[in-house]
Amino acid sequence: MAASTAIDAALVARFREALDQLNPDGGKLGLAVSGGPDSMAMLLLAHEAIPGGFEVATVDHGLRPEAKDECALVVAACEERGLPCEVLSVEVGEGNVQAQARAARYKALADWAERRDLAAIATAHHVDDQAETLLMRLNRGSGVAGLAGVRASQRRADLQVAIIRPLLGFARAELAEIIAGAGQAVASDPSNSDPRYDRVRMRQVLADCDWLDRSALAQSASHLAEAYEALQDYAQVLWPQMVTQTADGFVLTPGSSREMNRRLLAMVMQEMGGKPRGGDVARLLTRLEQGEGGNVAGILAKVKNGVWELVPEPPRQTG
Repeated sequence: MAASTAIDAALVARFREALDQLNPDGGKLGLAVSGGPDSMAMLLLAHEAIPGGFEVATVDHGLRPEAKDECALVVAACEERGLPCEVLSVEVGEGNVQAQARAARYKALADWAERRDLAAIATAHHVDDQAETLLMRLNRGSGVAGLAGVRASQRRADLQVAIIRPLLGFARAELAEIIAGAGQAVASDPSNSDPRYDRVRMRQVLADCDWLDRSALAQSASHLAEAYEALQDYAQVLWPQMVTQTADGFVLTPGSSREMNRRLLAMVMQEMGGKPRGGDVARLLTRLEQGEGGNVAGILAKVKNGVWELVPEPPRQTG
């Protein structure tokens, strides 16, 4: 197997240490590589740190004519190093293009990982991504779940494989240095400089704020993730005390903690098959506290004798 251009041994050691924590069993990983500088740097680090311990997939969303060339760039980099690489073609649904593309990408990657019997999918989110995410969500008034940012390891209910982010301890500049040192060609996605997107605007603002410590922001997101997990665990403890299943749905007896009431309300709705957004749950919580009810995500909620009853919304009559 051909060796990539030498990378600073300290960076390789940091990457290996991250993988030891996120993939302790040492199972073969699937690297999601777009062809951009961050994911290509992850490929180069993996080639040095765990040779033979990973496979690569690159996703063609079919949204831009350049996509096929970007996928070909990833394939060529893998062929040069004797690495297995597969191109995954997906179709993106209508609506929020970025959200739909992300959902299609993760679904394709999860199916690929399951087919290839891979232990986890590694993506190239890094310190700067985490800082941007935290500030964007602060600007939107997000709660603890949103402020927890990108998780280092994540198990999603809709995917059969774990997602890991071994670069969350790396800065964008460090990854750029790896690419420059290797002389590796990378793709440039024009959407990454399109100010119509919130993340691009936040990135431009951060570029002018040299007094902001991105690593400290990312560490705050990590602390918030730990707080989120603790709250989720406590909500599971409270579930049998505050939630009762009925023939038609669920009854929630609210307690003294508004946060736990909100969290359990969301859990009940999810148990009933709903997929409510955080803002929708917060608005419904306020209405229930005021003795009113409402319809959210196909679920009808009302107050009765001091408890909150939740049942499936009846089908709408037509004709």
